[in-house]
Amino acid sequence: MLRESKHEGHSPAIDDMDNTDRKLLNEVQWSFPLDTRPFRELGKRSGIDEHETIERISRLRKIGIIRQISAIYDTRRLGYSSTLVSFSVDERMIDSVAERINSHPGVSHNYRRDGEFNLWFTLATPPGTDVSKEAARLAEENGVSRWHVLPAIKLYKIGVRLNMTGEAVRTEEEKRSWKTPFVPGEEDRRFIRVTQRDIETIPAPFDSMSAELGMSNEELFRRFAAYQELGVMRRFAAILRHQKAGFVANGMVCWRADEEESARIAEAAREFSEISHCYMRPTYEDWPYSTFTMIHGRERSECEHIASELSRKTGLSDYVILYSTKEYKKQRVEYFV
Repeated sequence: MLRESKHEGHSPAIDDMDNTDRKLLNEVQWSFPLDTRPFRELGKRSGIDEHETIERISRLRKIGIIRQISAIYDTRRLGYSSTLVSFSVDERMIDSVAERINSHPGVSHNYRRDGEFNLWFTLATPPGTDVSKEAARLAEENGVSRWHVLPAIKLYKIGVRLNMTGEAVRTEEEKRSWKTPFVPGEEDRRFIRVTQRDIETIPAPFDSMSAELGMSNEELFRRFAAYQELGVMRRFAAILRHQKAGFVANGMVCWRADEEESARIAEAAREFSEISHCYMRPTYEDWPYSTFTMIHGRERSECEHIASELSRKTGLSDYVILYSTKEYKKQRVEYFV
């Protein structure tokens, strides 16, 4: 389904939330309890009981703010290849091109954005495949005049956490210097297939997962901890729908920067919880912007203020902000299915 993005304003869903809801949303995004009774533990943090916590989380799912609660795995640690791809598409054909791109199982995010390169999507392919060749095949669509494959050369920051309360929150940096490769065996693949699913909002949601895998909850949690230590699992957490949560301005800030300047941008970006991603990517003759910072704001002026602050802190002024104007697809990559 295609979703139009409003440039300003907020989602009506956020009007249905009180401060307890907002605290719960912060908790489930970053520190969901790996516990036999996780919603009871969540409730303790907000001063409510398990029953009320389940009712609130169920309602937040129903009104569309919570998209999914599950294990979040690292694409590259699982042997998948991934890249950002930009297409310049004839505006008269962009909707139909986007729909055909969406049919590819490795496309998880797909947006129309401002600018000459007006269609941006992420593409992941399983071990043993060539992600660039897959992108080239998609670029054969009628209406695509130019395109670029933009894999991450350096990943400085990753971790979406929408601050629902306005209180200070920590940002999370992603480990990247893994010395030991991870080669998933069939047992790993089965575990990942099961645990990447959305859990139920019930008192003991891990019971059915453990039963399917033939292990106890304690064994399940130990495996999660081991995968997190290896960098295979980034975290177990909720993913929110940005627009439903009130973050309707999604600005991708692209900076013209050399490697040293890119590192300065990354260092400054760590100070802002509104910045979820910071990458360095390749440049092209018609695309000189190497460094990408993704900003989530309640309106465009917030994104512009943060970009201006980054510019002030780094001394860099050559950047563009590309706002998403239509969401064509947003879902998690399903691994080993």
